[in-house]
Amino acid sequence: MMEGAVAGVAAVLLGGALNGSFVAPLKKIREWRWEHAWFVYSVSGLILVPWLWALLTLPSVAEAIAASPPAAAIQVLLFGFGWGIGSVLFGLGVDRMGLALGYGLILGLIAPIGTLLPLLVLYPEKLFTRQGVHLLAGTAIVLGGIGALTAAGRLRERMRPEWATRAALPAKSFLAGVLICVLSGIFSPMLNFAFVFGEPLREAALAKGASARSAANALWALTLTAGFVPNAGYAGYLMLRNRSLGLWRREPGINLLWASLMGVLCYGSFMVYGFGASGLGRLGGIVGWPLFMSMSLITSNTLGWITGEWKEAPTRAARLSLLGVGALIAAIVIIALGREAG
Repeated sequence: MMEGAVAGVAAVLLGGALNGSFVAPLKKIREWRWEHAWFVYSVSGLILVPWLWALLTLPSVAEAIAASPPAAAIQVLLFGFGWGIGSVLFGLGVDRMGLALGYGLILGLIAPIGTLLPLLVLYPEKLFTRQGVHLLAGTAIVLGGIGALTAAGRLRERMRPEWATRAALPAKSFLAGVLICVLSGIFSPMLNFAFVFGEPLREAALAKGASARSAANALWALTLTAGFVPNAGYAGYLMLRNRSLGLWRREPGINLLWASLMGVLCYGSFMVYGFGASGLGRLGGIVGWPLFMSMSLITSNTLGWITGEWKEAPTRAARLSLLGVGALIAAIVIIALGREAG
């Protein structure tokens, strides 16, 4: 039992590391705009790879989906579409508010909503158990870590304004930016809602002969297909609005490779997270979510350090960044110990 819990936590953390690095290939893309890379990422990571992997690892994807309660499949599709909207709003929010403030506002909502709402709806009796207290304390520390990283990012942006995608905005635009970030923070955790509330679909796959490792693959294929619609749709809209369709001809080979790698890393993060969370018992998708988010942030910030993004940052910003990462590591330990205690 203990070995299974350790393996589950390790898999969730690996998924978080993959998620924190999936946008790294974006820095390698040349001549294309963001929308071209995002469209290829959407096709590879949200359609091709999920369905190919589901077909390879499940005895029958169609039978597993057909055997699940229709309400569960509908919920998964709706939550997947909602996550896709949150993903688009994430880009818009960061564009309006700057990387640090936008990221902080959005992640500050994604972490607690994705953790606490499923807990309150499905397992309210667990809230004040030892495991629940560990989870609440760990989530609070995650928020503290996000706050420290956001403050560090704001200090860094003042030193290097080009890292903030927008300059200071008028009050009306600022409020609109805050609203976009809040909506993104509400919609984005729906990825985890699809996993938690889509449990009947995973159970149907198990009943049809799927292994415990692969049972969630049909669930992810449905979730991400629904998420593909707003992601690819928005990227396509930008190509038409910006009249940038002609840029597809510029360095297509290497750009397709890097953008497709984004999709592989993104899907891989969800698949490994799902495997790990499934091994953590009934509360796996609830306990695993703050671990996943924390490791994603730790990885993205570590990659930032490695690639020199913090090279000229003020000392105070660097210290706040390290403090934030330390808080996230502490949260991982606290939540993991709560899982063992439960």
